[in-house]
Amino acid sequence: MPARLPLPPSLYADTAVAPVATPPLDTDKNVSVAIIGGGYTGLSTALHLAEQGVEALVLEAQEPGWGASGNNGGHTNPGLKHDPDQIEADFGADLGRRMIAFSYGTTNFTHDLIRRYQIPCEARQNGTLRAAYNATSAAAIETTAQQCIRRGMPVTYLNREQLREMTGTDRYIGAMLDARGGDLHPLSYARGLARAAISAGAKVHGETPALSLRRDGRSWRIETPRAVVHADKVLLATNGFTGDLWPALRRTIVPVFSSIAATAPLSDAVASSIMPTRSVLYESGHITVYYRIDQHNRLLMGGRGPMRWIKSPHDVAYLMRYAERLWPQLKGVAWTHGWNSRLAITGDHYPHVHEPAEGILISLGCNGRGVALATAMGAQLARRLIGGAKAEIDMPITGIKPIPMHAFWPVGVTTAVITGRIRDRLGM
Repeated sequence: MPARLPLPPSLYADTAVAPVATPPLDTDKNVSVAIIGGGYTGLSTALHLAEQGVEALVLEAQEPGWGASGNNGGHTNPGLKHDPDQIEADFGADLGRRMIAFSYGTTNFTHDLIRRYQIPCEARQNGTLRAAYNATSAAAIETTAQQCIRRGMPVTYLNREQLREMTGTDRYIGAMLDARGGDLHPLSYARGLARAAISAGAKVHGETPALSLRRDGRSWRIETPRAVVHADKVLLATNGFTGDLWPALRRTIVPVFSSIAATAPLSDAVASSIMPTRSVLYESGHITVYYRIDQHNRLLMGGRGPMRWIKSPHDVAYLMRYAERLWPQLKGVAWTHGWNSRLAITGDHYPHVHEPAEGILISLGCNGRGVALATAMGAQLARRLIGGAKAEIDMPITGIKPIPMHAFWPVGVTTAVITGRIRDRLGM
């Protein structure tokens, strides 16, 4: 039996609501749907299945929210990485428009769900800023904004003066504000989703890794350390922690670490001078930096860090230095936490949904937008699991295509980070 791993040493682990009981599975089960992975995707799917009376069982190797779901930046950002026009060009008018409507609606979906189940997770919907500090990025963001505005979205393009007022820094020359964005406490949200799923009738088992998956007659057989599960259908929702349960699936994503450093609570005067509207912000660049002020006046700065686990804010000292560059008033402020987790990046930067065999559904590759996207995908995946091939969803279902030269991804990611930082400094 693999040893249980502690939660990463995050601010969230120290401040989250108490977890709901998710005991290890110790009895063989026969269920309609087994879900492997207890992050947002798996928990939301279980909830939406249970709401419709479908027996759902979640198998989580650690505890709900242990991975990136409980350790991300806490932003609820609308949309996909690609612009709306590009999405329509890639997938056609019908599916493309559905993908746009779905992806840009994920934040409203998520915050509505939080309100419906009264999940205590410090959720706010004060908007998302996508900001640029060079002319090339500003032009690209303005193009995105115009495409969104043309489609009737609550989006505004802001200039340097407006941004100075909204961010407290003169770093940015242009940004897109989407009023539907927001933030929350990620681990409290994951635990709240687990509690909601259980209250609706789903079963959630922590410390229960899926060791093998194979066809067994008319059902699927999942081996766990203490028990066997037979399921009519299986959802694989392991994202950045995808292993070898399904052939070649691990090689379709690059598991990239994203790191966060957090300050001690700032004084009201300092906190009010940084992001006074409490929107969240992510930079448009080759290497993304993202940040927010939480409800307790802490600044949380996120970005790429070492491609290994970290335990201290000093492991990502560049984020602390960058924060002081944006807001000199932070010099001397205490940084109390530094942590990270793995998220899944796909080769085309679209989320991937696969159906490689009858009764198997796979969803992974949130590309850093998982809080709202994974939550909303839960309803889509539940619909497909219930209705089968006749139940269309608002994302493409594609074949499994491994990324070429996947074995070299650690070197590739490190090179990309270094190159991206240089290009950002040069304004390329």
